[in-house]
Amino acid sequence: MNNPDKPARSHGRKSITATRTPRDLLGDPDPRAGVWTAQVLTLFPQAFPGVLGESLTGRALRDGLWALDPIDLRPFGIGPHRNVDDTPTGGGAGMVLRPDVLGRALDQAAPRARGDWPVIYLSPRGRRFDQGMARRLAQADGVTLLCGRFEGVDQRLLDAHDVQEVSLGDFVLTGGEIAAQALIDATVRLIPRVLGNQASTEEESFSDGLLEHPQYTKPAVWKDRAVPDVLLSGHHAKITDWRRAMAERLTKERRPDLWRAYCERHGRDPEEDQEL
Repeated sequence: MNNPDKPARSHGRKSITATRTPRDLLGDPDPRAGVWTAQVLTLFPQAFPGVLGESLTGRALRDGLWALDPIDLRPFGIGPHRNVDDTPTGGGAGMVLRPDVLGRALDQAAPRARGDWPVIYLSPRGRRFDQGMARRLAQADGVTLLCGRFEGVDQRLLDAHDVQEVSLGDFVLTGGEIAAQALIDATVRLIPRVLGNQASTEEESFSDGLLEHPQYTKPAVWKDRAVPDVLLSGHHAKITDWRRAMAERLTKERRPDLWRAYCERHGRDPEEDQEL
């Protein structure tokens, strides 16, 4: 139960308060126009911002570099109990989110052109999310994320609204909220000024299709394990070469799929060894 004495939390300059009446998004001019925005349609709006409100993403949210708009699906439900789901047609276990309920929510939440504002359903059968997709989403005007629950979403809703299905991996979660936060975090950190040091996003894992090289810091020796000498040499060209070679070696050993794709792009032999 909400505490009436507790102020509503602000998510990127916008206060979110509980209501049983759907917010009139079409008639409510958005003061954050021009700011990359993540809309999240969910049965658990209280789960947001969650970890997104911490650290650099949280600071960027408070500074207005991006905005978060959690939208409660329950007010769009049917009848006095605001039902959002029903039994699967044809039989089977579980419940399925209704297309009429989700359709009304999407009609109000995502009226923008799909080219600049994709609508995504977090689904284990969707296209695998990767760094390239995160970069493309960061360059859009924003994204609307549909968090599923139960056995999923009526297919007619996905077809009617041209919803993209996206998966974080070959596993199943109880709902899309955790996946949505991961997708938002991976995307928001690519927005200019969010991290503060844009160079860090250019050198990290997957920036060139490779896993990131090992990282070290002080002390130089810990439990008889020393930092590699090359990193203490002050020779920046040699350090760059070492990091590239290590990134290639790790990628070849741990992610053969990424290694083959990397070699194909660079005209390399996937079986060649890296010299350190």
